Amino acid sequence: MPRLIYAFLLSLINIPYLSAQTRAIEFPDVPGFRTLKCDFHIHTVFSDGSVWPDIRVQEAVKDGLDAISLTEHLEYQPHGSDLPHPDRNRSYQIAKELAKPYDLLVIHGAEITRSLPPGHANAIFISDANKLNIRDSVEAYREAHRQGAFVFWNHPNWIAQQHSGVATLTDLHQMLIREDLLHGIEVVNDLTYSDEALEIALEKDLTIMGTSDIHGLVDWQFRLDMGGHRPINLVFAKDKTEEAIKEAMFAHRTVAWFDNLLVGRENVVKPLVESCLKVKEATYQGPSAVATVEIENISDASFLLKNHSPYTFHSDGDIIIIKPHQTTVVEVKTLQQMTEFELEMEVLNAVVKTNAHPSIVLPVKVDL
Repeated sequence: MPRLIYAFLLSLINIPYLSAQTRAIEFPDVPGFRTLKCDFHIHTVFSDGSVWPDIRVQEAVKDGLDAISLTEHLEYQPHGSDLPHPDRNRSYQIAKELAKPYDLLVIHGAEITRSLPPGHANAIFISDANKLNIRDSVEAYREAHRQGAFVFWNHPNWIAQQHSGVATLTDLHQMLIREDLLHGIEVVNDLTYSDEALEIALEKDLTIMGTSDIHGLVDWQFRLDMGGHRPINLVFAKDKTEEAIKEAMFAHRTVAWFDNLLVGRENVVKPLVESCLKVKEATYQGPSAVATVEIENISDASFLLKNHSPYTFHSDGDIIIIKPHQTTVVEVKTLQQMTEFELEMEVLNAVVKTNAHPSIVLPVKVDL
């Protein structure tokens, strides 16, 4: 039965019609790896968030996420008088239990909350958050290291601590990196993106992170009613396990998705884009040398592509948009009928370093 008819019939009997396509984030797997959708910076009332952990689990399930981490502030507890909890593991324990009926991994984490430097940092894949709640900042990082944690620098462009909004390495951060105590940096946090943080990640060999840092409701903060989405990390893992995710993150196999921007290392971003876009069919009309090419997008990203091929387009300029979950038709002037050719396209909504975008090649085979 056609989907629209099914939805209409359900509405007649007053049964809510819920479609996973309307909210669940979708990206394809890439060669050799599963594409896992993750958010590793989340808050609840167990620190300075506004909701109980069950809401975070429900939001993640609706968003189609594969893994989350509730990273409560260890030191900052504004709800402490109303919700005293000496055990800083409690938020994780509640969420872990609530997630059991769902295909959702809850990874143990916490936020080390200090003034700059070193600022705030999330430690995930930990075993005991209480042991991180110590006065000395460097010792907190060392304890996270002893627990086998992956640690990343949160919102290095946060204007409350960095008034210029420019992520800047300090001597303390340099030391943490040298001692293998700092492994990643947020290039995307909440509603902000930082070119400078991306350059730090590339220069210092840190993992590129993108997170929601959600405190209120995901629906309101990221305007899901207007087609928005929470910022997430796409993690390219060998399997959907904590161990595989951890391995992928230490190996820098991540891409941050923010608004319609994909941010990551070129060797990771390119396979993702190439997996999202496929040429479905290509034909010529009669003796014409203008090829009609159908390009399918199987992801939630809308791709902005600039043509760098030796061929120009017949009904478009050199920039085209390939909308999510749609097939876009492009007419290519090949000058003569060809059985196959290639379209080289610069992906303008993907960033691999400041002011640099990756290019992909779409192979086209023509049905003559």
